[in-house]
Amino acid sequence: MHPTTRPPNRATLLFSGSAQGAVRAAADELADRWGVAVDLWSATSYKRLREEALAVERLNRLHPMEAAEVPLITRLLADGEGPVVAVSDYLKLVPGQVARWIPRPYHTLGTDGFGRSDTRDALRRFFEVDAGHVVVAVLHALSRAGTIDPAVVAEAIAHHGLNTEIADPGRADTVPEPGRSVGHED
Repeated sequence: MHPTTRPPNRATLLFSGSAQGAVRAAADELADRWGVAVDLWSATSYKRLREEALAVERLNRLHPMEAAEVPLITRLLADGEGPVVAVSDYLKLVPGQVARWIPRPYHTLGTDGFGRSDTRDALRRFFEVDAGHVVVAVLHALSRAGTIDPAVVAEAIAHHGLNTEIADPGRADTVPEPGRSVGHED
């Protein structure tokens, strides 16, 4: 690709803490294999972003005659292109708490569910926050926006060997079968 040519598909990935490795690996794969340019943002505190946005809402509500302020997270993401996917090693609710201030389609991945005692990689795969699931989430969001064919998403699912029939890890009754690794076919 010529250096001045921008890829036709773009997305933004937000991450926090230990999700960084999977997100960076996904961003590399999205660019190299799928032609999707990705902006990476580290969100060190969704709680603080939410508090600031609520304070801005309050300020605007109590000062109706003044020009409205815009929350920081809205300003930071407003000029980007494509969907925003937030990845957390905490519940989806954590990055979800800023959803209403994200000015673009917003999707969250997190470790909703119940404790497991396996390797970190297997846990991330089980909770669908590993690089493969991040890639699929971005491609799916682009597909929903109509910018890529759903067949590309299916190809990524196959490429990563994701089992589309396993139970949702956020459900209390989700338990891997005895003797099987979590999150994928053996």
